[in-house]
Amino acid sequence: MMQKIQKFGGAMFTPVLLFAFAGIVIGVGTLFTTEVAIGSIAAEGTLWYKCWNVVLEGGWTVFRQLPLLFVVALPIGLAKKQNARACMEAVVLYLTFNYFIGAILAGWGPALGIDYDADLTGKVANGLTTIAGIKTLDMGMFGALMISGLTIYLHDRFYDTELPDWLGVFSGSTFVFMVGFFVMIPAAILAVLVWPKVQLGMHAFQGFVLGAGTFGVGVFVFLERILIPFGLHHLLYSPFYYDNVVVQGGIYAAFAQQLPKLAASHDSLKSLAPYAAYTATGWSKIFGCPGIAAAFYVTAKPEKRKKLLALLIPITVTAVLCGVTEPIEFTFLFVAPALFAVHALLSAILAMTMNAFGIVGVFSGGAIEMASLNWIPLGASHGMQYLTMMIIGLCGTAVWFFVFRFLILKFNFLTPGREEDADDVKFYSKKEYRENKNGEAVPAMEGIDQSDPKMVLAANVLEGLGGKDNIVDVTNCATRLRVNVKDETLVVDDKVFKAMGTHGASKNGKSIQVIIGLSVPKIRERFEQLL
Repeated sequence: MMQKIQKFGGAMFTPVLLFAFAGIVIGVGTLFTTEVAIGSIAAEGTLWYKCWNVVLEGGWTVFRQLPLLFVVALPIGLAKKQNARACMEAVVLYLTFNYFIGAILAGWGPALGIDYDADLTGKVANGLTTIAGIKTLDMGMFGALMISGLTIYLHDRFYDTELPDWLGVFSGSTFVFMVGFFVMIPAAILAVLVWPKVQLGMHAFQGFVLGAGTFGVGVFVFLERILIPFGLHHLLYSPFYYDNVVVQGGIYAAFAQQLPKLAASHDSLKSLAPYAAYTATGWSKIFGCPGIAAAFYVTAKPEKRKKLLALLIPITVTAVLCGVTEPIEFTFLFVAPALFAVHALLSAILAMTMNAFGIVGVFSGGAIEMASLNWIPLGASHGMQYLTMMIIGLCGTAVWFFVFRFLILKFNFLTPGREEDADDVKFYSKKEYRENKNGEAVPAMEGIDQSDPKMVLAANVLEGLGGKDNIVDVTNCATRLRVNVKDETLVVDDKVFKAMGTHGASKNGKSIQVIIGLSVPKIRERFEQLL
């Protein structure tokens, strides 16, 4: 079950990778179409405004079509065969599902207590929304994932069904669609009977979450950090950020749509967009990680600091700019899990402190995302709040540094640079790795392009996982190669994975996560070529 949950979480992350660029476009577009920031040249109706509005509208694509993106994304990571065809089937059946719902509500809406004739006027009304031009129930990401998951099951079950030659035109994706078409009818009936009641519960939960205030923010951030070792943090924050748990449409979409209003007001951001408080997971990324890195450096053995610095600089910059923290967190997660728990606690405290000072917004990623959705478009009207943010954040960096330094020295945690073996803080070459694995030389894999470092790394990782005969399946999230294996005893330990040039590995039974970094999609591509 854990393997399936982790694989689902990785598949969920696929469309999220598009948000960074889309966020930058929206942030810049909003800035240049905000009259209070740019001046009269940005007034609505001017040539300047019209040109930038074209760019801005293109940037909205990702956020306005989130359900469709998640429908397509899930088969990419979860379908066991013919992923591309599974994506097409998922889209068609999802649209069919919504057409069925629309027809049912048009015919029996009043009996179900739903006014299907309500005017949406660009927003959700009476629990309804528009998806690809279809007026339907607003099931958000849940409906998309439910239908996509059902399609994946039907695809894996029926895609290879053998039909008589004279029915061959109905085989493959067509047969999956035929079966799915009739499955969507009861699914749509069930949706119109159950989902309106779910919507009422979601509104109640929204009130509860918002009522928890600053403490609720801290609990949310703590859980998000502490679930990282299990790869389940995506499942915690995804409904908050991209679905209707806290605000209609998800925090990301709602905040992005509200940017012009926020830019035109000088009121506290907390009073203008209180729902955005729960994206406070990024504070530990841009302020906490530098403090951790500094603590590692000063507590390292003097003779190891130069090598350690070459490791710490890139992984810290990655955390600060991109919001990808696994590389630095996995350097100490397994050697000092108590430190990781402290890290999660400090993350929650910093998030609560920011919230107490009224600083909210889309702050779940790194500095690039924060700048595009917060500092750039809102700096002119909320600059003093961001100055306060910077002061609090730098104080947080100092707290991380002193707390980590104290705990490392007090309990002699073997964090990077403190190991007995100096080689633990360097990245080995392929030749060195082979000579060090289990203390023996390993024969070179045949047919490997030695001039392609990513292929070499993929080959090393495959060997470390026990070879291709030991692999059940593979997928990835933003930074990790997620692999299920047949025999976990054949998998080498974390130290050997680091020796290859990765950031280590997390083992949970037969489920292995190799921490690669942002280049993991290319590594996975080569890994699958080797398989």
